[in-house]
Amino acid sequence: MYVGRFAPSPTGPLHFGSLVAAVASYCDAKVNHGEWLLRIEDLDKQREIPSAADTILRQLEAFGFEWDGEILYQSQRHAFYTEAFQQLNAQHLLYPCTCTRKEIADSSQQWGIEGVIYPKTCLTHALKPLAPSAWRIKTNATPIQFEDAIQGTLSQQLNEAVGDFILKRADGLFAYQLAVVVDDAAQGITHIVRGADLLASTPRQIYLQQLLQLNTPHYAHVALACNAAGEKLSKQTLAKSIDASQANQRLFEALSFLGQHPPDELKNATMADLWHWAMTYWQLENLPKIKNMVVKM
Repeated sequence: MYVGRFAPSPTGPLHFGSLVAAVASYCDAKVNHGEWLLRIEDLDKQREIPSAADTILRQLEAFGFEWDGEILYQSQRHAFYTEAFQQLNAQHLLYPCTCTRKEIADSSQQWGIEGVIYPKTCLTHALKPLAPSAWRIKTNATPIQFEDAIQGTLSQQLNEAVGDFILKRADGLFAYQLAVVVDDAAQGITHIVRGADLLASTPRQIYLQQLLQLNTPHYAHVALACNAAGEKLSKQTLAKSIDASQANQRLFEALSFLGQHPPDELKNATMADLWHWAMTYWQLENLPKIKNMVVKM
């Protein structure tokens, strides 16, 4: 059975880029007679905006989304992340790291896809034993390859692309990469349709799935909605919240962005008619096979 999901972070209300990801994952799940689960990724309480989670739920309801089952909140799942962390530690794959970002930048001469590669300074022993430590996982030269339903075949050698990455921060918070792997497995997720900003993270998640002996879902990464400057729509780039009073128009625009080509006569259609059309004509293969696209609204 197809099980998809939408997993927003409560750092602010949904914007058009969020809507695009939600529509894509929802349509693909429902067209395949599957379930669409909802997860609130509220691990980092310092970044969370009070009441943002409730706002997101109201926005989804206003746009006609209907999720299956109970909502999962990451902030309530610390014990499950701890269990997975301990499994990896028992395999001698983790080590504490006390290096600061500045120390890493000053000492590393290798660059990866997200900046400098950690030079394994603390691999054998922590540089500053009394300092708070993050925990890193050892990576290797074995290529991680997967077939993305939109972006095609991708391969990444983790030790050269990202290096030994953090699974638990020095402040005690578990990293996104571990939490998302644990939660996708717990919810039985079989298909992940999400924004292309997470494409480069996928090999790290597959690596963790392999080490934890978890199933790897099917992936499809949707083009990011960007502003005229080419910046991803986000809170940081001052993206506007989607307006529930214009839900019909925004849904039409999201379907158009996703390459579904809804007919012009649906511009003023009811939400029910728009969703009916989307479920009738949805084709994942029509989505633009690019990583970002400027929104024309």
